Amino acid sequence: MSVSVAPRHPHHSAGLMRGIYLPRAADALASAMSTYGIPLLVLATTNSAALTGAAFTLEWIPRLVASGLAGTIVDRRGAAGIFHLASLGRALALAAGALVLHCHPFGLVASMTVMVLATTTGTLTVFSYIAAETAGAAAGRRAGTRAHRVQAVLLGIEQTATLAGPALAGLLLLAGPPPMLAVITAFSLLAALLALRTPPTPVVPASAPKGRPGAVLLTGWRTIRSLPALGWLVAGLTVSNLATGLLQAASPVIVVKHFGQSTTAVGLVWSAAAGATLLSVTLCRFALDRLGLWPVGATCAALASLACVAAAQAPDYPSYLILIAVLMAAEGGMTVVLRTLRSRLIPPEKFGSTLSATILILLLPFPVAGVLTALTPPDALGHVITACAALQALGLFCAFARLRTDPALRS
Repeated sequence: MSVSVAPRHPHHSAGLMRGIYLPRAADALASAMSTYGIPLLVLATTNSAALTGAAFTLEWIPRLVASGLAGTIVDRRGAAGIFHLASLGRALALAAGALVLHCHPFGLVASMTVMVLATTTGTLTVFSYIAAETAGAAAGRRAGTRAHRVQAVLLGIEQTATLAGPALAGLLLLAGPPPMLAVITAFSLLAALLALRTPPTPVVPASAPKGRPGAVLLTGWRTIRSLPALGWLVAGLTVSNLATGLLQAASPVIVVKHFGQSTTAVGLVWSAAAGATLLSVTLCRFALDRLGLWPVGATCAALASLACVAAAQAPDYPSYLILIAVLMAAEGGMTVVLRTLRSRLIPPEKFGSTLSATILILLLPFPVAGVLTALTPPDALGHVITACAALQALGLFCAFARLRTDPALRS
């Protein structure tokens, strides 16, 4: 195999760019703008911390509910077609929302429209994400020993989108909700068109018995349990995501109400964090070549724990921004480790179902974080974040202590 790879490398790289990287870039930018822009829109129009937390919850709960169905459909229909349809559906939903908000910019109709958009975009985003991840994992397997480089590029694309998305959404929000939603619609349409170039992925044979999403998730859960390295890493990151999700959900309230900044400053926090994560992913790409998965993952876990504890006690906006950037950069390093590990360990025919189960587990803390934000008084958010940060440190320590001698992370 090594003899045939070298001559085909330029063609392979071009195929990755057209079929994997460009569609993922357009979809990631649309997802980032909607994920961060809709809660900002709720806070700007209602000035309510409770409704902001509720909107965050409404974005993430559908992702949990739809993850099992998304994995089933991707396994049976292939990643490219589902990627195209999900991006197209999100574009249509956003276009309809922009039209409604143009006619009814304020009041009950506007509030209901934004909440419905949070639910709809959250549902369709999980379909496009699982489809894109399945296509990316297939590309990683074709890359062989360079799989971690493919995953690093994909994560870099996502973080670049997260770098531009929140800031762009905040700026467009100054012109009003319809322009912001119109731009997200355009990126969703672009992703739908580019997804037509995505290479086909392995699918479950039509003769295979069809199972319900719950059964598919159970299959994915069993696959995770059969891979101890993947299971421990997913467990540690799930505990960590509670603290990360709480900071993400509470940031509009913390930045606007506690530090007295504008809604644009909230987008700047996550854009700075994405920039730091992009740098971290680039560094991890080379560090993984030299050091391996476990040293890089353990170092990032320690940095994430320390940064989260410090962010809960940040005295002002600049220090808060820097600490969030350090936290998310460390999270990005751990994500590269997770993606490389799952592309290496999960059987291709079970990747969609296992990815659905993995995403379901990893996303569970996010709606919980939204509920905590909605129920916690703004003055008490710091104490809740501190408690979650301590839990994050404990969870990551246990996970990487268990994985210290695991051959899957040492190879």
